[in-house]
Amino acid sequence: MGKKNLTKHIIKMLIFIVMFNIFAYADNTIVVTLAKNLDEAQRKQILDLFNVSEGTVKIIEVTNEEERRYLEGIAPEEQIGKITISSAYVEVLGEGSGIDVETYNISWVTKEMYRNALVTAGVKDAKVIAAAPFSVSGTGALTGILKAFEQASGKKISEEQKKTANEEVIKTGELGEEIGKEKATELVKSVKEKVVEKGAKSPEDIKKIIIDIAGRLDINLNAEQIDSISKLMEKINRLNLNTEEIKSQLKGIGEKLDKTLKDNEQVKSLLQRILEAIRNFFNSLLSRFR
Repeated sequence: MGKKNLTKHIIKMLIFIVMFNIFAYADNTIVVTLAKNLDEAQRKQILDLFNVSEGTVKIIEVTNEEERRYLEGIAPEEQIGKITISSAYVEVLGEGSGIDVETYNISWVTKEMYRNALVTAGVKDAKVIAAAPFSVSGTGALTGILKAFEQASGKKISEEQKKTANEEVIKTGELGEEIGKEKATELVKSVKEKVVEKGAKSPEDIKKIIIDIAGRLDINLNAEQIDSISKLMEKINRLNLNTEEIKSQLKGIGEKLDKTLKDNEQVKSLLQRILEAIRNFFNSLLSRFR
């Protein structure tokens, strides 16, 4: 009888352990998307980089066809490619944590560009890692990140949000090639906040905001660049974003912008004082000959 009772207790313990693991896995807030075209060695390399292993987190695949769905028509064919290499790690964090992004072997898309686009897609409070086994542009990684976030958070991201977020990455990157990626990211983020805050809907109102902010940042934009940003903002404005949420999720991106604006105001103030002194000097000089 003693052996039978012991066996029953062992079976109960095993069932409890199995059930505990099932529920723990179900509640897991970490999801990894692996690129479909990785070989076994590259797959292991990425999992090691993410510090996870098979069976410990939910792993799903992302394909080139999925990436192409959101990039075709807005990204050059050479950036989209025929295969998918970028993978992603997404961990849902506590409320108010903001969005944190790390990248490995991503050469074209910056961490800040991902963060900016993720807010547009409705992602919040998440740790994100975009990685590849060798250097890639990273344009396709956003598809995997959004797919992983949906799985980890249980929240559905609309097709419109996904397409707009991908377009934002591409347009910011292209603008960055002309004015610098850091400036482009700060400009797009600041314009987005102001457009959402004011509810600017007409192209004329949006362009006024773009020109104003670009001027305050000492960024010279041509008509084509202004038009491109304006069209992007028209789409972003349809997503019903919240200004305060943008600011809270993008902690850090605006710090350099604020400093730049403050420095610019100080420079303008100094120039005004210098011009005023020169004007007074010449007025004083001219008054002697009257």
